[in-house]
Amino acid sequence: MAADLEAEVPAIDKSLLECSAEAAAAKWLQATDLPKEVYQHLTYYVPRIYCNGPNPAPQREDMLAQHVLLGPMEWYLCGEDPAFGFPKLEQANKPSHLCGRVFKVGEPTYSCRDCAVDPTCVLCMECFLGSIHKEHRYRMTTSGGGGFCDCGDTEAWKEGPYCKKHELNTSQTAEEEDPLVHLSEDMIARAYNIFSIMFQYAVDILTWEKENELPPGLEMVEKSDTYYCMLFNDEVHTYEQVIYTLQKAVNCTQKEAIFFATTVDRDGRRSVRYGDFQYCDQAKSVIVRNTSRQTKPLKVQVMHSCIVAHQSFGLKLLTWLGNVIGYSDGLRRILCQVGLQEGPDGENSSLVDKLMLSDSKLWKGARSVYHQLFMSSLLMDLKYKKLFAIRFARNYRQLQRDFMEDDHERAVSVTALSVQLFTVPTLARMLITEENLMTTIIKTFVDHLRHRDIQGRFQFERYTALQAFKFRRVQSLISDLKYVLISKPADWSDDLRQKFLEGFDAFLELLKCMQGMDPITRQVGQHIEMEPEWEAAFTLQMKLTLVISMMQDWCALDEKVLIEAYKKCLSVLMHCHSGFADGEQPIMLNMCGHSVETIRYCVSQEKVSIHLPVSRLLAGLHVLLSKSEVAYKFPELLPLSELSPPMLIEHPLRCLVLCAQVHAGMWRRNGFSLVNQIYYYHNVKCRREMFDKDIVMLQTGVSMMDPNHFLMIMLSRFELYQIFSTPDYGKRFSTENTNKDVVQQNNTLIEEMLYLIIMIVGERFSPGIGQVSPTDEIKREIIHQLSIRPMAHSELVKALREDENRETGMESVIEEVACFKKPGLTGRGLYELKPECTKDFNLYFYHFSRAEQSKAEEAQRKLKRQNREDTALPPPVLPPFCPLFASLINILQCDVMLCIMGTILQWAVEHNGYAWSESMLQRVLHLIGMALQEEKQHLENLNEENIVTFTYTQKISRPGEAPSSSPSILAMLETLQNAPHLEVHKDMIRWILKTFNTIKKLRESSSTSPVAETEENIMEESSRDKDKAERKRKAEIARLRREKIMAQMSEMQRHFIDENKELFQQTLEELDTSSSKVPDISPTVSDTKLTALGPEQTRVTEKRQVVTCILCQEEEEVKVDSRAMVLAAFVQRSTVLSKNRNKIIQDPEKYDPLFMHPDLSCGTHTGSCGHIMHAHCWQRYFDAVQAKEQRRQQRLRVHTSYDVENGEFLCPLCECLSNTVIPLLPPPRALFNRLDFAGQPNLTHWIRTVSQQIRTFYLLQDEESASSNCCGNSEKMDQLQLPEGFRPDFQPKNPYSESIREMLTTFATATYKVGLKVHPNEEDPRVPIMCWGSCAYTIQTIERILADEDKPLFGHLPCRQDDCLTSLTRFAAAHWTVASLSAVQGHFCTLLASLVPNEKHGNLPCILDIDMLHLLVSLVLSFPAIHCQDFSGVSLATGDLHLFHLVTMAHIVQILLTSSTEENGMDQENSNSEEELAVLALHKFLCQCTGSALKEISSGWHLWRSIKAGIMPFLRCSAMFFHYLNGVPAPPEIKVNGANQFEHLCSYLSLPSNLICLFQENNKIMNTLVESWCSNSEVKRYLEGKRPAISYARDSNKLIDLPDDYSCLINQASNFSCPKSGGDKSRAPTLCLVCGTMLCSQSYCCQTELDGEDVGACTAHTYLCGSGVGIFLRVRECQVLFLAGKTKGCFYAPPYLDDYGETDQGLRRGNPLHLCKERFKKIQKLWQQHSITEEIGHAQEANQTLVGIDWQHL
Repeated sequence: MAADLEAEVPAIDKSLLECSAEAAAAKWLQATDLPKEVYQHLTYYVPRIYCNGPNPAPQREDMLAQHVLLGPMEWYLCGEDPAFGFPKLEQANKPSHLCGRVFKVGEPTYSCRDCAVDPTCVLCMECFLGSIHKEHRYRMTTSGGGGFCDCGDTEAWKEGPYCKKHELNTSQTAEEEDPLVHLSEDMIARAYNIFSIMFQYAVDILTWEKENELPPGLEMVEKSDTYYCMLFNDEVHTYEQVIYTLQKAVNCTQKEAIFFATTVDRDGRRSVRYGDFQYCDQAKSVIVRNTSRQTKPLKVQVMHSCIVAHQSFGLKLLTWLGNVIGYSDGLRRILCQVGLQEGPDGENSSLVDKLMLSDSKLWKGARSVYHQLFMSSLLMDLKYKKLFAIRFARNYRQLQRDFMEDDHERAVSVTALSVQLFTVPTLARMLITEENLMTTIIKTFVDHLRHRDIQGRFQFERYTALQAFKFRRVQSLISDLKYVLISKPADWSDDLRQKFLEGFDAFLELLKCMQGMDPITRQVGQHIEMEPEWEAAFTLQMKLTLVISMMQDWCALDEKVLIEAYKKCLSVLMHCHSGFADGEQPIMLNMCGHSVETIRYCVSQEKVSIHLPVSRLLAGLHVLLSKSEVAYKFPELLPLSELSPPMLIEHPLRCLVLCAQVHAGMWRRNGFSLVNQIYYYHNVKCRREMFDKDIVMLQTGVSMMDPNHFLMIMLSRFELYQIFSTPDYGKRFSTENTNKDVVQQNNTLIEEMLYLIIMIVGERFSPGIGQVSPTDEIKREIIHQLSIRPMAHSELVKALREDENRETGMESVIEEVACFKKPGLTGRGLYELKPECTKDFNLYFYHFSRAEQSKAEEAQRKLKRQNREDTALPPPVLPPFCPLFASLINILQCDVMLCIMGTILQWAVEHNGYAWSESMLQRVLHLIGMALQEEKQHLENLNEENIVTFTYTQKISRPGEAPSSSPSILAMLETLQNAPHLEVHKDMIRWILKTFNTIKKLRESSSTSPVAETEENIMEESSRDKDKAERKRKAEIARLRREKIMAQMSEMQRHFIDENKELFQQTLEELDTSSSKVPDISPTVSDTKLTALGPEQTRVTEKRQVVTCILCQEEEEVKVDSRAMVLAAFVQRSTVLSKNRNKIIQDPEKYDPLFMHPDLSCGTHTGSCGHIMHAHCWQRYFDAVQAKEQRRQQRLRVHTSYDVENGEFLCPLCECLSNTVIPLLPPPRALFNRLDFAGQPNLTHWIRTVSQQIRTFYLLQDEESASSNCCGNSEKMDQLQLPEGFRPDFQPKNPYSESIREMLTTFATATYKVGLKVHPNEEDPRVPIMCWGSCAYTIQTIERILADEDKPLFGHLPCRQDDCLTSLTRFAAAHWTVASLSAVQGHFCTLLASLVPNEKHGNLPCILDIDMLHLLVSLVLSFPAIHCQDFSGVSLATGDLHLFHLVTMAHIVQILLTSSTEENGMDQENSNSEEELAVLALHKFLCQCTGSALKEISSGWHLWRSIKAGIMPFLRCSAMFFHYLNGVPAPPEIKVNGANQFEHLCSYLSLPSNLICLFQENNKIMNTLVESWCSNSEVKRYLEGKRPAISYARDSNKLIDLPDDYSCLINQASNFSCPKSGGDKSRAPTLCLVCGTMLCSQSYCCQTELDGEDVGACTAHTYLCGSGVGIFLRVRECQVLFLAGKTKGCFYAPPYLDDYGETDQGLRRGNPLHLCKERFKKIQKLWQQHSITEEIGHAQEANQTLVGIDWQHL
């Protein structure tokens, strides 16, 4: 395929390249029929340039198109060489004051919350940073692509419309001058010609629908048989379906299919096959057949290659037009004219109309190209923006209809342009008045909701996915309506009034269809079978909530409009009611001497609906009449007299009764759909226009009717009329009817009814109902939210209602009512209520849910107890009502109310005879409290002429009427005050009585005749004092009793201890021994200097170590021959210390890990949670886990948080992820130490001896390989000259018990398997190397962590790390006993040869390429294998010391060779201490050895300083190593950070503090060795600058530096394109926090293969960068991602916080985010401590949903 392509290309190129643009343009200028000339040119060249083979070659096509096709147009347009012409145009053009930058997907956009006219006004990052808004409250979001920057648009911003850059362009603009003045006449004519031809051509070809012939004027002379099978995008089929189908249809590989699918998804179409018609058609039929089973098939067309060629060029042309008009406003104006010019066919025939109307037929790529062109032309030219808006509005219905049929998302539909037009206030106003846009939108909306019931109400089908999809489309119309309404008019013209009211009519029609929809009837007997549909109706309600509020806001702005709207709404409501009222008979209700006529209706038996938008809208408008005072100014214009209050309250009351009955459990059988509806009815998203307005409607009703009548109707609707109207009904009821349920239901209903009355009277915080401002309302919401508990900013925002600008108004008032507390390392910042605001707390606040109410009550009572106040929660003082609602207050003192209160109090007094509840009483007390507060206010605000009509106190003092002669309410309260069964309410009753007396005094003082204080009052006072004294006495008695009991108990304890002395003694001793620690310093060694190694090593008596198994709880002493005890451990590969992450082991099976390179490119880290088990218990546990896992796999294929096949399990105690166990051992060196009776040799002597032993070892090896075929082995032994006391045939006995040996092998094999990523093989000679390496690496990581945190070596290790290091070091020291002796001896010989060369080993790494700590650990731990055959009396400790000295000297040389000490002027006045002179001498010697390639340095001070700094980490690690190896306690000086750390370390490690002495003491042998080290060719190459080397001390690795402002990251990510799919923007850009690489995560394009599986970019990267573990930041989600291996991952809180101390995962809130250094340090610490995998394990165990995520695809 490729070969054909190559062959074809050159042939074409020649003729094309000879084509001259200038000549073609000249020819066109002469032409009489220009369109024909141009079309001929296109007909000839386009098919020769585009679409010549199966695979498009965009670079070549673009180059040729520019040369052959666009070149002539540019020449023609400019009339000269465009290279000169365009710059001239640009200079003449004035720069635009509009920014107009079109956003890419994922680019950050900023909206100012203080200045933006609406939330859709946004700035790009550049404009934002140069604007005044960055000092304001702003919101940051990431763009979905397609909008543009509004900088420079004066209608979008209340202030600061220009940034610094665009401000410069505004000064000289004369208003609306014609941009064409800058162009010559000639140029205008030419531009007009070429634009109209080319634009026409592009529109024709893109909207062309025939697959096999071309538009007139473009027909080919001879038609070739070359076709494309073109696959189109749709939003129905998934990626997987498309990939699978393509593999079958055009038999391509999966990779190719994925590439096709991604391209189709991105561009909207892609050819999947090229060839003759039949060949393509066959592919088409396969695709159609395969995808048409469940859904409609994928769209495929077989298109002639010429058509595809012309379409490709058409798109190129539109892009070109967009670029050309960028040079000059004049050209832009001409293009707009061409586009909007009416064609020959009249209406809708302009090019712009044509494109818009065929939008849904175009593919994605074509749409986005022409949308871009519209944005850069029509929307940037203000004159034409207006004309375009009119065209758009006229075509609105049709465009929306097309959009409904189309299945592409709105972002790529032309309807999305509405946001650019409708949000411009002047345009929106103009479209409403001239094009009647409001009515159009609403009617279009209603058209699409076709299903109605008989009454004409909406009826929704089952809310399936498809329904939801269609419904979402329809909802986009609502957002258009929101855009139109969002900026409210300040001045109204008559036209605007008329058109708005027309729109309002249409809106009422819509609401009328919703009034009473989804009615429900109570299920009795059996449970409902099928949950009825409710979601659609509520979705609609939710979407409309804001529109309804905005409609009311518009009405409020103009009195005429408000009056008209009120009338219209009322008549629609009347109309709705006339439909309902049939068949309901009237009945009379009588009570307390009042009677009222109403209809017979039972909520629990008839149909009832929760949707009453018309009633609620009327309620809203009624409040506006009061707020704007229209009701008082023009009462004659309002139909207030026609209102029938009973009719107004009927439906809202039914709705509230329904809620009460649901709460009382009467509707249980109606299933969840009803519960959900009630939930949303009260929910913050809907309540503003549902629940709140129902309360308002009842308040309206009460204020307009006799409160007695209202209460009787209410009792009747609550089905409680019987209970309160019949005397003694309650008593009869409770004796007759023992059905608990019914009693319970009635009690709840009474409670709910009282609660409703409290709300009707108390909820007056809306402007218009009470005399309050809007901020009072918000303040009250916040106070009540915070009285539940302190809350974070985001929780508060969620609990408050957002307006159309997504604002809650909280920030303006929060400071007055709350204090902010900053967060710590975790958690979030919280607002706490200021103490002075608690007085405004209302227990019956209407937005509390039941749970919130009880929490708030508890919290407030607790607070009062803490402040030593009584715990009454009296009703707060309320603001006065507005005049329109003033009469509402009488409900509290009307007869029926007093009767209800009296009845309930009566029940409470005789509490045995009746069914009643305490909540009922509490509510009655609250109501009484409210009435008293009200009366008190009335009295305090009294003027001369007013008389107080509110006389509650008098009414409650009167006893009942003659027949029943019940006591007065006041008397009953006094009785209840001392009732023992009402302890809780005492404080409240006392508060009521106190207030009553205050009011009485007030009345008396106002009636000017002071009366002596009533006895009642005195009585009350005295009884209260008595009560207090009584309480105090009781408390005192209780305290004494408590103290007595405590004394008795401690006495008993003492006796017991005395009697059982021995027992306690024993236990204490055991406690001592069982703490599995070596005691710090046993008394014997207290005064001596502590030395960790060598012949002088401090002897420590090892204490018994007794530990308990966490599985069987048995104790076991750790001994050589006992059963093995093990620690759960986790071994992992690690690159945390790596200085070179790019190193990859090519073939792990052949790799030799003996020498660790100092770049530590990948180490093996062992960690442990420190929990101890018996080896056999662990084995049993692990087998059980494995068996369970196999059973589970057969049942369901889901991952667990651990991978059993890899030997993983969770620690049985702490559930910490583990993959092996470390055996616990007694100190191993003691076992191998024999008596040292000889004088201990010095270094020179010792090296000589060991070298001899090694030589012997090698000779023997050679012998063995030679003599394996003959037998005279023993004679050969004798002939060898053995060094004195060396017995190479001696095989040491293994001291360990069987089970310990098994565990040594188990752990070693695990380390080897994980560290090298190979299959386990315990015989492999590399096993011991990996164990030593893991020991060294783990010590290095812990030393780095301590150093980074400036902590001392031993003082601060957590015990789990301490236990882990002890066990790991002892294990590594003992492992040689289960390995092959000769292999370990061989390793020792090779390792030593790197320092002490011998003839056997030639090509060992040079001294610069060996990590000295790894070398030291390996040498010391492999030395016993040689030493065990040496019976000359040299101790093991001597060997340790000499090895340590040798490695230390090698490290010093390493440091001196690589130190890049720049001599700066800070030379410490040459003090020339002995260290410095010695260092200078050594440095000179090195210079000689290296042949003076090393730079001379004259300052000893600098050298000594760099040696001390460079060797410190090595010394610290060595100290840890020998401390854990030999068990010598660390001297107290090292355990704290103090001066002279270096000297203390040297002394502990038996080094001279002048390290250079080591060289001087052994200068004979050291000179030779140093020479041999320096003569290595690699050292020479390094010094000549031909290769790098690690210098010391190595810096600690840190995670990358993150910017302080999160938007920098978003910007960086939006500029990042996917590396694989040719400049396409990545959907989920993800930043590796370890190395800073940006990756394209979670997408098909960047999947790679890893061990035969497809994995996403992040997973693949973890293997390159973190050997399987990765930490990423998902930039668009602002979320940290931890990955480990392919199946493990979790999300973690990001280190970015907003000003309120909260993270914003998913960037939903859009508050500015800044880096929190502490939290980032915490993530870094997790990484440095190798706790990422453990963190993931814990997260996955805690949250099972994490387990189901396919982490490997991220």
